[in-house]
Amino acid sequence: MRVADARPAMESMESMESVSRSTADGDRPDASADPAAEVGQADIFDDLAALPVEECERRPTCLRCRRPQKVCLCPFLPVHPLEVSTCLYIVQHPAEESRVLRTVPLLAACLPPGKCNVLVGRRFNDERHPDLAAVCRDSRTLIMYPGPNAQNLEELVQSLEEQPHPEADTARGYNIIIIDGTWSQAKDMFLKNSLLHLPKQVQLSRTLYSQYVIRTQPTNMCLSTLECAAVTLSILERNDDIQEVLLRPLRALCSFQLQHGAQIHHSKEHLLRNGMYDKPMPKNKRKIKRMEKLITEENICPR
Repeated sequence: MRVADARPAMESMESMESVSRSTADGDRPDASADPAAEVGQADIFDDLAALPVEECERRPTCLRCRRPQKVCLCPFLPVHPLEVSTCLYIVQHPAEESRVLRTVPLLAACLPPGKCNVLVGRRFNDERHPDLAAVCRDSRTLIMYPGPNAQNLEELVQSLEEQPHPEADTARGYNIIIIDGTWSQAKDMFLKNSLLHLPKQVQLSRTLYSQYVIRTQPTNMCLSTLECAAVTLSILERNDDIQEVLLRPLRALCSFQLQHGAQIHHSKEHLLRNGMYDKPMPKNKRKIKRMEKLITEENICPR
């Protein structure tokens, strides 16, 4: 809408406001005395309603990496999808869908169709999600979630390989469930979905530091969903090259963002240990205890 087009309409609206103020003061105008005024006011609203609405044009998006075409990351993806026997099931919190700098689309772009399945929601059950329920009951399924009941993934794989008669099911490949969301969202989803308690719980024991530096992590060792999947696949597929291939687009994403104004996000652990944490300290005793552990303990991730 041009300014010149809007000026007559705005002047008429101002005259209408003056009429309404005079009415509030007791000087009610006689509508029947000037029927042309009513017709004129109706015409004004009709003109306003007829004005075209300018639609916001969205930037063209790359169909493979799901990034805007001007910042496409396909040159950093593998030419052909990686051949893997493992199937990933990403249980994604709805809030992750609206995030611009997501890692799951990059992960899916590196794998064959059907090897990276994304299920969005907060609550999952047998009735509404029968496919996920079947996966959770499969003996080949593992859920990646750290905690006191979690077994180290590398130790588990090694123990299975050392058995005299390895299970035939695992020879067909594992199913890995990864919860995609903030740590608090992941914890809430894990605790409130009984289906996610059915698979064997595993965690990573390798000393790794996140390269996803454009998003704040609780600790230095908390990994993004793509990084977690990269390490997991390299272990299960017995191929360290997989980790390097999957991390390449993540590094490119972070590098591009940093070159265009983004700042490096240190983990909360780093900020606390170096006296750089400038936010108010929590009043909740449990949260205070958690923050104290971030300062005093090593190799800790939220659980």
